[in-house]
Amino acid sequence: MPSRPRFPPQIKFIAWNEAAERFSYYGMTSILTAHMVDGLFLSKSGAVTRYQVFVAAVYFAPLLGAFLADRFLGRYRVVFWLSWGYVAGHATIAAFESIWGLYAGLLLIALGAGGIKPCASAFVGDQFGPGQEHQLERVYGLYYWMINLGSTASTLAIPWLRTHYGPSVAFGVPGAFMALALGLWWLGRKHYRYAPPTGPNPHSFLHVLGRGVKRLGTGRPGQHWLDVARDAHPAEAVEGAKAVLRIIGVFAPIAAFWALFFQYGSSWTLQAEEMGRRLSLAGLDYVVPPGQVQTLDALFVLALVPLFGLVVYPALERRGLRITPLRRMAAGMFVMVLAFASTAAVEAALRSGAQLHVAWQVPQYLLLAVAEVMVSVTALEFAYTQAPAQMKSAIMGLWFLTFFVGNLLTGVVSALNRFQGVAYFVFFAALQLAAAVAFALLARWYPERPPAAGPAAA
Repeated sequence: MPSRPRFPPQIKFIAWNEAAERFSYYGMTSILTAHMVDGLFLSKSGAVTRYQVFVAAVYFAPLLGAFLADRFLGRYRVVFWLSWGYVAGHATIAAFESIWGLYAGLLLIALGAGGIKPCASAFVGDQFGPGQEHQLERVYGLYYWMINLGSTASTLAIPWLRTHYGPSVAFGVPGAFMALALGLWWLGRKHYRYAPPTGPNPHSFLHVLGRGVKRLGTGRPGQHWLDVARDAHPAEAVEGAKAVLRIIGVFAPIAAFWALFFQYGSSWTLQAEEMGRRLSLAGLDYVVPPGQVQTLDALFVLALVPLFGLVVYPALERRGLRITPLRRMAAGMFVMVLAFASTAAVEAALRSGAQLHVAWQVPQYLLLAVAEVMVSVTALEFAYTQAPAQMKSAIMGLWFLTFFVGNLLTGVVSALNRFQGVAYFVFFAALQLAAAVAFALLARWYPERPPAAGPAAA
């Protein structure tokens, strides 16, 4: 059997940078909700709202990062310079143990983490030239595996550090790892392939969209409404804008997925606080910190990414079932419904007075991880391969905008406090079911195109 071709050597710098950056981010967020409740004395609903709004801001910033990368600075420079602010954000939280120190640090982290996201994701694909397109699925699987390697290590270590050494150390260590991530990114600079920025583009997506809106109603019957923009823009730009709109349509229902997903760091962590967390192993007693339970998701993902990529998907393909990215994502959307149905069942038992061990959360974390592998891992590949060549960072930015909308929705629901206890989780399960049905219908309509390599790189 012929061996698989190796990745370009520069991938190791990007992969380990991602692991270190994710250690810093997930380590900080693993203790954020508990710190706001126990250290800053906020109410539980207030802490959940602030947590979700922060995560929403992290996923709004990609629009800024993508714009700067595609138009002016290029992906490498955006990641490099925003990483400095990211490090400063961690340092601010560690140095100033107050609500305003927290807000200032979270703002810097949101700009840094969010601005980096679309650029780093697209930069991975840029390292593959013509003839290497077949490696994109594998490299995005590796990329996501490294994300969860960093997440696993940090969610094990940082809650323990907070318990034993206090918040300054627990928030400071993620800052050190972000500095490490910055150093790794810089070390690979002589090996990368660089896709140059396009500069100000008179035929950008927004310009084409604006022209189409301005000339609404002037097209021929049966003509796409954006075709009227051909009087001021080339056909390639108009077709690119159509492609972006099609991708946005597919992405829209996934916002509900993220409204549920990131609750492992807020409502699921608070649920774990109400459960027994003592473990007895080999004669040793250990009380699991609530934030450490989140490690289950990353551990499951580390196992499931290679399992699905090397065993499950190939086995289904051999049986004649074509596993397209959209079909994988549609299945994952329905699995997420089961994850929150499981969470609602645990909550119902707690509210009835049952004394449950935190091990009862294992099924919901397993279902969450399966859904994550099928939706999030696949979406990185889908977003990159379906985007027009000069808009890959922008498409990644729009992908992360679904995270923003989902987390903002969760923050609003928590702030209004209309649903509590079991009803809270049932509400989100029902929301996800509606979104899964909508996504499955859209996936049947979307014309997937074959993978293409990144834009010309230097």
